Amino acid sequence: MIVSHKHRYIFIKTNKTAGTSVEIALSKFCGPDDIITPISPVDEQKRTALGYRGPQNYQAPISQYGVKDALKLMTKGKQKAKFYNHMSAREVIDFVGQDVWDDYFTFCFERNPWDRIVSLYYWRNKTEPRPTISEFIESPDPQMLKNRGINLYTIDGKVVVDRVCKFENLADEMEEIRKQVGIPEPLELPNAKSGHRKDKRSYREILSEDDRNRVADLFSDEIERVGYTWE
Repeated sequence: MIVSHKHRYIFIKTNKTAGTSVEIALSKFCGPDDIITPISPVDEQKRTALGYRGPQNYQAPISQYGVKDALKLMTKGKQKAKFYNHMSAREVIDFVGQDVWDDYFTFCFERNPWDRIVSLYYWRNKTEPRPTISEFIESPDPQMLKNRGINLYTIDGKVVVDRVCKFENLADEMEEIRKQVGIPEPLELPNAKSGHRKDKRSYREILSEDDRNRVADLFSDEIERVGYTWE
């Protein structure tokens, strides 16, 4: 996630919605005081190769360390994080304050839940043997998507970000964000976390009728709020 004081925006990073690519693209235009949380080592290598800003200002001050935090720092060199990758709006508000949250442009991305489930299925199961996708849908993983989706950008069931962007309109959404926050150049999206999925069929070809209905039940809030349909 990113808190940009330079351009006065907060990006809440949901899961399986091209969040890492968006984050890398935005980090090119971040300033030295902006908060940028770490991503995976492989994606950090991509960001470094592009010459963009990496993780910064996300650690907690020593004054906020407990005994366990101090031990981790001394024995493993691991610093305590104040801001982290898939952080909720509620947590961000607790740290930056309601006034900053209300003053900055806040946004996230959402994705058709049937497509999102299929994407996570192949991300979690890169090689054979795989469970069936029906078995996967019955596992705890789909709930994780909800926890790292709508539960990040709502508080008590209310959407608290200024814009819920659609993954399906990624390029257009990024251009709108760029103009909204005053970034001077077009945002170039790298292909982060791509290439793991060989099956390029539509979710309509992959999911059964029962799969479709189970996903629709779990993600009914997202479907209603964002207006997603099976077609």
